[in-house]
Amino acid sequence: MSGLFLKGLAFGFLLAATVGPMWVLCLRRTLAFGAATGLASGMGIALADGFYGAVAAFGLTAISGVLLAHAFWIGLAGAAFLVWLGVQTLMAKPSADGAPEKPASLAQAFLSTLALTLANPPTILAFAAIFAGLGLAASADYAAAAAITLAVFLGSASWWLILALGAGRLRARLDARLLRGINFVSGATILGFAAWQIAQLLR
Repeated sequence: MSGLFLKGLAFGFLLAATVGPMWVLCLRRTLAFGAATGLASGMGIALADGFYGAVAAFGLTAISGVLLAHAFWIGLAGAAFLVWLGVQTLMAKPSADGAPEKPASLAQAFLSTLALTLANPPTILAFAAIFAGLGLAASADYAAAAAITLAVFLGSASWWLILALGAGRLRARLDARLLRGINFVSGATILGFAAWQIAQLLR
């Protein structure tokens, strides 16, 4: 049991640490709005990772089947949301004294990243494949499956805590010009990920 838990913990941490649109979004939110908003965003991602981990660990084929059956439209909605976020980030203008824009509520930050992470149903296939390779595949042992699910969530949450605290400390050193540059790079990167997701859906 302990070995499976540690594998799940490592998997969740490394999955979260891999650079992607959510990584960029969470970093930018932390730098612009502070560690609390960044952490709330990260917890939304971690909860979605835990959900996909539960589907893979418990072998919930009914849920995975429904999500995969509507993968195109769910993915398209997620890509459209990324486009909107990318444009909003590109257009965001910090004030002249370098103060960040007015932040969204913590609940909104949490729910937006939760929805965006869940808007990629093929992730279930990746989870199932990696779980099988790590020996974490679904089994009749519900206690082990629950432990793996918790481990994936905690591993992912640990990374977002580190990112939020680390980036939060850098925030005080940023001026308006640097924040504008961060907004531009973040927005362009998010739009790039959106374009890649749309291209994958149209294949």
